[in-house]
Amino acid sequence: MESGIGAQVSSSASGELRRVGLVYDERMCKHSTPTGEPHPENPDRIRAIWNKLMSANIPQRCVVFDAKEVEDKYIAAVHTSNHINLIKTISSKKLASQRDRISAKLNSIYFNEGSTESAYLAAGSVLDVAAKVAKGELNSAFAIVRPPGHHAEENEPMGFCLFNNIAIATSFLLNQKELGINKILIVDWDVHHGNGTQKTFYKDSQVLFFSVHRDEYGTFYPCGDDGSYDMKGEGEGEGYNINVPWENGKCGDADYIAAWNHILIPVAREFKPDIILVSAGFDAAIGDPLGGCRITPHGFAILLKKLMEFSNGKIVMALEGGYNLNSIANSVLSCVQVLLEDKQIVEPDEIYPFESTWRIIKEVREELSAYWPILAEKLPEKLTSKVTPLVKTYSSESEDENDDDEVSEDDVTIPLSKLKVSDDDAHDKVEDWRSELSKVDVWYASFGSNMSESRFQCYIQGGQVEGMRRACKGAVDKSQPKEVLWKTVPHRLFFGRESTVTWGPGGVAFLNPQTNNHDKTFMCLYRITLEQFNDVLLQENVSSDTTSPFFDLNALNSIENKNNISLKALKDGWYHNVVYLGKEKGVPILTMTCRVDQVEGFKSGKIPLRPPAKEYADTLIRGLVMGKQLSEDEAIAYINEASTKPL
Repeated sequence: MESGIGAQVSSSASGELRRVGLVYDERMCKHSTPTGEPHPENPDRIRAIWNKLMSANIPQRCVVFDAKEVEDKYIAAVHTSNHINLIKTISSKKLASQRDRISAKLNSIYFNEGSTESAYLAAGSVLDVAAKVAKGELNSAFAIVRPPGHHAEENEPMGFCLFNNIAIATSFLLNQKELGINKILIVDWDVHHGNGTQKTFYKDSQVLFFSVHRDEYGTFYPCGDDGSYDMKGEGEGEGYNINVPWENGKCGDADYIAAWNHILIPVAREFKPDIILVSAGFDAAIGDPLGGCRITPHGFAILLKKLMEFSNGKIVMALEGGYNLNSIANSVLSCVQVLLEDKQIVEPDEIYPFESTWRIIKEVREELSAYWPILAEKLPEKLTSKVTPLVKTYSSESEDENDDDEVSEDDVTIPLSKLKVSDDDAHDKVEDWRSELSKVDVWYASFGSNMSESRFQCYIQGGQVEGMRRACKGAVDKSQPKEVLWKTVPHRLFFGRESTVTWGPGGVAFLNPQTNNHDKTFMCLYRITLEQFNDVLLQENVSSDTTSPFFDLNALNSIENKNNISLKALKDGWYHNVVYLGKEKGVPILTMTCRVDQVEGFKSGKIPLRPPAKEYADTLIRGLVMGKQLSEDEAIAYINEASTKPL
């Protein structure tokens, strides 16, 4: 039902009357953390947006709707009955005592007594205004809803998302044949990949899904290969799934405008959508604590304005992420002003993308040119040579950009997967697992800088050695290794990634998890406790969550048969794959490296191969020489061969 705030139309700059819908409802603020713990996805997000719109007199110029709950039959087009039943009952008194335990098993999810109502209202609101835009009752609409939706998969809420609001609305529009909607363009500009939406329509040629997101070779949330540009769709949907995966943070207006001009807009002209749905996350906005990108409110306005040329401006925007209250409020205001068409949008001239942006755009165009011939034309060098320099700082062999004390506020990002609601029993849990794992020995096998014992001591005692740009935190148990010895293994050593905070520009060491009898890699083995091994894992992968071990006794007991275990809790890091290398003196030998599929990424060039920096290489050489494995000349030749020999 329309509220009394502003059920009216607005005259655009061209004199045409625009009916723009807005949905806002305080009932969606009932979804919050169980006991009020701080969390980025909180009720103040939508309140800040609404207050900003009210102060600019925007609702008075729009058609304002209260939220409307979605019906189960429409959710069922996207989610399983188990998923629906979980969200439908999770706020009941019957499940009150189980909520925390259930949410703990899920990926970045919390529940309280208001979660069910909020989830149903969010999905229903997006569906309701999408139907009104499709019928022509509205020209466009913005649904200010929470919880967000684009991460929610068929049978799994995740990433703050309970129901997939955009996917439910899209399915509804396609299934209601009387609406005449046959082709839908979904644009997901949230900083995180829209994995749930992609999977819903992966085989559907009626939906063109376009996601531009921070990816960093699959290490940025939600992690994995789903956000890669070679995920093009399957069957009838092949070619209708477009991913633009940024290799780094700090992407801003110029990078996104380039992706629009040279990928999205040309394809959209060929596709000719009947309506456009935007997964409008604003965590790529400047200042966002989770995104680390730099789109301005004016930048979002430019992106939206470019979409207005399609489907007669029939656009439905649904709020997804965005966790800086000022940025999200200003960005939504800017977008609603575009929908109202009450001001001209001028595209800036003298701003240029990063070099990595042009490279990704070229790769996406090449990948999709077989399906969209308009993308086959080579971009002129005069255009792509205009770049903004990027000082690259990646998650690395030790620490990552998120811990850099000297970065500006908008560079500080908190990995989504590491956000957890606090647990009153956390301290006791930590003490329990540490006590248990301190009684078990393993060999930690190092093939990189930790071959130097003084460098490895930084992970145990804390501190740094020559060449390191920052200190390590050290382990909780600072006991010395019980024994040190050397082995060679039939695995390939290589160097990759572009830069690390600890060592600066240059690659760091990786080990191919697969064996090859033609390969030979030197390994320095340290006999330490499984507790200490977990602390090394923590420092290698830049995690701060120690409420439970990353690699526990169950993992240790099963790895002998599995050979390697990829640790989901550490997927943001580069060394989250624990590899079993046999036993020495009856004690398991473990190392940590990348996954096998990431080795393929190095081979294909998706992940850069780079020789190591001199300081880093010198540390490896020092370890090999001090360990009496090779002479200095032999060690230099060994590192050079690993750096230059093709994978």
